[in-house]
Amino acid sequence: MSLIEPRTLKGFRDYLPEAMIPRERLIDTARRVYRSYGFVPIDTPALEYEEILAGKGGTESDKQMYRFEDHGGRRVALRFDLTVPLARFVAMYSNELGLPFKRYHIASVWRGENTQRGRYREFMQCDFDTIGSENLTSDIETALVIHDLFKALGLEATIHVNNRRLLNGVLARLELDGKSAGVLRALDKLEKVGPEKVTEELQTQAGATPAQVREILALAAVTGTNDEILRQLEPLVASSELGRDGLAQLRELIGAVRAVGVDEQRVRIDVSIARGLDYYTGTVFETSLDALPSIGSVCSGGRYDNLAQLYTKERLPGIGASLGLDRLLAAMEELGLVEKRRTGASTLLVHFDEARRTDYLRLAARLRAAGVGVEFYPEPKKLGNQLKYADRRGFRFAIVAGDNEWKSGRCQVKTLATGATIDAPMFDAAGAAHPELVALLA
Repeated sequence: MSLIEPRTLKGFRDYLPEAMIPRERLIDTARRVYRSYGFVPIDTPALEYEEILAGKGGTESDKQMYRFEDHGGRRVALRFDLTVPLARFVAMYSNELGLPFKRYHIASVWRGENTQRGRYREFMQCDFDTIGSENLTSDIETALVIHDLFKALGLEATIHVNNRRLLNGVLARLELDGKSAGVLRALDKLEKVGPEKVTEELQTQAGATPAQVREILALAAVTGTNDEILRQLEPLVASSELGRDGLAQLRELIGAVRAVGVDEQRVRIDVSIARGLDYYTGTVFETSLDALPSIGSVCSGGRYDNLAQLYTKERLPGIGASLGLDRLLAAMEELGLVEKRRTGASTLLVHFDEARRTDYLRLAARLRAAGVGVEFYPEPKKLGNQLKYADRRGFRFAIVAGDNEWKSGRCQVKTLATGATIDAPMFDAAGAAHPELVALLA
């Protein structure tokens, strides 16, 4: 029998421990921030009926969707994001959940798109959403959650914010409101493909005239401080009620985040962002890392007031955002911010003497009870071999305790990065891990 070549599909990947450990750390941070604002966890199936997902994110999402016929002859598809399944979920359980409903959802999604730096066909999203409120408070809070999330991660990031109402108002003035979906999808690609490609798409796909294209690109090019941009936008939307409403919402959002003490540079109006998905209706967000903006948006989202109406007659407006976990990790790796560790514990307990196994196990148990992560090497090999293992796995410390140490009640704590060794007591009078030892390993 010939061996099967072990390999993964293009755009899919395995995660070794050194990748999974920082990944889980990011997830834990996101959970903590989301819960601090009152968001609660849910989960939904990876597979949905095709009709639930198809047509909800636009033609591009439909092209990228993984879909097939299952064993029962049903047309099914893998979710391409977590927002559309949320709309279906809330439509089914709104009476039971109560509104407004604030949820977070951390799970994998699938898109058959071209792979590139930080972009894969299977990737994890860390979403948070508020369903059941049209009040701008939810939009403001979404910006604050994103801000607090990156602050908790220790990363300097800029939240770019715009409003679809403002954009749609300008398109109405240009008599392009009937083609707004195509125009906004093209505009959303501006940073990725440049003005020439966007111009071509606006003319061929959206039917915009050269004069209309010039006005659209001029709008996207508006820059300055937040206050300067707001002033420049006023005459552009003066003739559109929808545009004036979008501008007013932007002004109020910027004023609110400023009032709670967020740095003016952390939340910036950016008229060039449109978010390509068709379901957005109001505020939209994209977040870039100050140290690596070229990686693209690492946290995106916006308001979608009509999505759930595809599944229910009940009015269920929503807003939320999604942390792009895998793209963020790719950026952090590129910036050298990911610690390469292959262990979840900080300390290796060296195994010298098989006859002392229960003593070692007792010491490890007492240290874990004191909050120290400890791995006990399973067999008594040479010290050099065990220290090589500790170094390769990324442990910070190694505890060395041979027969003499057990008789004296003291062990050697070796800091692996420097090679420095400190003598410390193992147990206190009550038989717990000695506070001095715990402090050394903290």
